[in-house]
Amino acid sequence: MPRQQLRSPVSPIFFLLLAITLCGGALATGTSDLIVTIGVVLLVLGGWAVSLCLHEFGHAAVAYRGGDTSVANKGYLTLDIRRYLNPMLSFGLPLIFLIIGGIPLPGGAVWINNWALRSRLIRSMVSLAGPLINLVLGIILAVVTQIVSMPLGLLIGLSYLALVQVLAFLLNILPIPGLDGFGVLEPYLSKQTREMTDKIRPWAPLAFFVLLLGVPEVSSALFSAGSVLFTLVGGSTQAAFAGYSQFLFWRR
Repeated sequence: MPRQQLRSPVSPIFFLLLAITLCGGALATGTSDLIVTIGVVLLVLGGWAVSLCLHEFGHAAVAYRGGDTSVANKGYLTLDIRRYLNPMLSFGLPLIFLIIGGIPLPGGAVWINNWALRSRLIRSMVSLAGPLINLVLGIILAVVTQIVSMPLGLLIGLSYLALVQVLAFLLNILPIPGLDGFGVLEPYLSKQTREMTDKIRPWAPLAFFVLLLGVPEVSSALFSAGSVLFTLVGGSTQAAFAGYSQFLFWRR
């Protein structure tokens, strides 16, 4: 059977999210604290929404190359935020939690036909692709903030957005059923183990997120690990946490 041709263009919704992000970046270069704050908020929220689309696109693109051509018919390759499950539950809530606590909860999802994938390695790579997108974005943004001269507001906004990507990578890569990190390992687990974890898959991420949001020590551990990795990839934690403070302006 011939490989299905990719005919779907990139969704205009994705370009709208990019425009919001760029608008936020432009406002972050302003001289008024109010304008800078609005810019940083738009930059981080828009950038996070863009990265969620790219994260899910990464899963779908690897699945398509690995044998599951149905992802094209489902619209997963259009970068359309509406295609990745429920827009409110999959994207709205992560954005809300980002605003409330600065923690980038995983959002969105794509339905992959694992039976169509050619090997266990491809199944693992499908799961790994999304978090790697976040890590690459974090590295790119961190490096840009270090080598490009820019106004302070834009610097701290991009630095925090870079840290958010690194934190998203760490969260997604945890080997918890229902998260991508477990998906990387799952193809190599025994049938009995997979059946057991299927029972807790809907609840394990929820329980972890409750701990993450409700127990300060858990979120502190996440930010500490994220800060270490962020520094290793070239980011400035000082600038990132200044952006964090600007983003969560209502806490000041």
